[in-house]
Amino acid sequence: MKILALADMESKALWDYFDRDKIQDVDLILSCGDLKASYLSFLATMVKVPLLYVHGNHDTNYNRFPPEGCECIEDTIFVHNGIRILGLGGSYRYKPGDYQYTESEMRRRISKLRLALWKNKGFDILLSHAPASGIGDGTDLPHRGFETFLHIMEKYEPRYFVHGHVHANYNARSFQRLNHYRETTIINAYEKYKFLYE
Repeated sequence: MKILALADMESKALWDYFDRDKIQDVDLILSCGDLKASYLSFLATMVKVPLLYVHGNHDTNYNRFPPEGCECIEDTIFVHNGIRILGLGGSYRYKPGDYQYTESEMRRRISKLRLALWKNKGFDILLSHAPASGIGDGTDLPHRGFETFLHIMEKYEPRYFVHGHVHANYNARSFQRLNHYRETTIINAYEKYKFLYE
């Protein structure tokens, strides 16, 4: 299955200069947040595959104008063609606002999913906005990763962890598109990244 992951910056290649042929092989689109609702709605209209999303810390406008034709999978496990996708959006709390969480708040969100995780026998992809602590995250509070993401990767060994939030232009030399943690391949989906789920 070919998956297109998106985060943080609208791709001109997918919007301003859209060419259906370039993504005709895509079977699923995953959005990691901080993208315009109109951009996601456009892609959901133009590419006839499911588009699943979680919120970024700047997606407060989704409360009034959510992306049309897309499915929010916050705090749930969504199963697509047998692939179990766990959605946990938001960033580390750095000021008052929606879609920001302390470490303990994120831990509680995961704790509330215990039954769903048990019923689904875990998950295959973690879809989040923020990264995990110490793996491709930032040193500042707004871009800190969650330590609890390390724990759920250790426990459930998902194939992939797809996130955004840390932009390539923050520090181009230290930006890492791909990382690994134990059995999990970690993808920073900044702008766009296509990968094959086998």
